[in-house]
Amino acid sequence: MSWRLPIAPRLALVTGVAALVAIAPGWSNPTWASAQNHVVLAAKHGSLSGKWSGTYSGTLSGTFSLTWRQSGKNLSGTAVISAFNEPKSVHGTVQGTSLRFGTVGKGAISYSGSVSASGNSMSGSWKREHDGRTVDRGSWEAARSS
Repeated sequence: MSWRLPIAPRLALVTGVAALVAIAPGWSNPTWASAQNHVVLAAKHGSLSGKWSGTYSGTLSGTFSLTWRQSGKNLSGTAVISAFNEPKSVHGTVQGTSLRFGTVGKGAISYSGSVSASGNSMSGSWKREHDGRTVDRGSWEAARSS
């Protein structure tokens, strides 16, 4: 006489073992652990959508305001930079706490940086290129204003 579990417990057991086998190799992989950390941090700070105010310094200095819309990893919106004093379209991406974005058009500026764990501030570096050469660069920081 053979002893067998009913079908539901057997399926649960097989599914659990399969999941364990699938993820166990990643436990020792630092990239996997880092990716999981970014997912946790992203969940903590939530969406970057909203209004942000900041300052920039370097070869140029001043203030700026950002209005973001976040959809998944994608960012889009407008920036008003004191040096140009007109709204510029901005597009970028966020992955975990890292973000990259830039303005579009003449005098395009690219930004890279990170978001704080609270999601209420961000900072990084910026650069403006012309004909493939960096003509201006510096640092920036911003805080959520609404």
